[in-house]
Amino acid sequence: MAKIDLNNKTILITGAAGFIGSFLCKSLLETVNEIKIIGLDSITDYYDVSLKKSRLEMIKSLNKDFTFLKEDISDKKRILEIFSEYKPDIVINLAAQAGVRYSITNPDSYIKSNMEGFFNILEACRSTLESSKPVQHLVYASSSSVYGSNKKVPYSTQDKVDNPVSLYAATKKSNELFAHAYSQLFKIPSTGLRFFTVYGPMGRPDMAYFKFTDKLIKGQPIQIYNMGDMWRDFTYIDDIVSGIVNVMKKSPEETEDGAPYKIYNIGNSKPESLMNFIEILENCLIKEKLISGPGKKELLPMQAGDVYKTYADISDLEKDFGFKPATNLETGLSKFAAWYKDFYKK
Repeated sequence: MAKIDLNNKTILITGAAGFIGSFLCKSLLETVNEIKIIGLDSITDYYDVSLKKSRLEMIKSLNKDFTFLKEDISDKKRILEIFSEYKPDIVINLAAQAGVRYSITNPDSYIKSNMEGFFNILEACRSTLESSKPVQHLVYASSSSVYGSNKKVPYSTQDKVDNPVSLYAATKKSNELFAHAYSQLFKIPSTGLRFFTVYGPMGRPDMAYFKFTDKLIKGQPIQIYNMGDMWRDFTYIDDIVSGIVNVMKKSPEETEDGAPYKIYNIGNSKPESLMNFIEILENCLIKEKLISGPGKKELLPMQAGDVYKTYADISDLEKDFGFKPATNLETGLSKFAAWYKDFYKK
């Protein structure tokens, strides 16, 4: 692996107003010397725009070298112009239309953002190869959803992932294939990260824990699928960000087929029962005096596109980067509950 010194580098981060993107921007600006970040986001109304703006304010309040561009990665002409103007050393592509269930009812947005958009990022990286400053490393978001209905756990990057159960998962698997082709053809060093259920303060309102919180506070029953028999590899935002930063610092070596390309799982590697997760969440909300006691539960059958259990084999990430998640559910959900109270209950 080729080591990359992040000091004095220009980093382009797409999805900068998103959950992971904003915390990554914040961490890099706080910890790396003379770093310059170009943050790009289209600020769609898929969920609460005020939350996205709040994340951007968090970054801007650091008074560091952060430039924000309200742009859509599906606009190829504009993306090529941005690469030409800012000449990024490293590109982190986190922009995407997220959500398994939303992809069933709104498939077009996934093709536009996750397919066309990612293709444009690859083409923009390719456009730098003949310049004096080619992109040194492309890191992009994949998802644990690519494992589909695989029964074998923990999920390994060596497993076959050719049977997606949602369009969202199919687009993320396609991203990995696109990236491999460009790495093989043009020697663009690329690393894909399969994220496992990221949670924490300022998280995505479309995620289950956020929806549970909203309903519990309103006194409404929460809907729990597969009659509550589900397991998730919940991963706290700080652990995810530390993993991404470490991955950024080392570009992959060429594989046997000549592609400087690598895929990693990035998760907690400790699946939690959904019912246990809800109990801990309720206790944290009670502690913050947001609810007075456990809420009502509505147990429902498994939903289309959902999977029974996610469980990350992170041995490669541990071996190559020393990655070790450090945040337990009680700590992570306590921080989320405290933030929620501060943000929504003022």
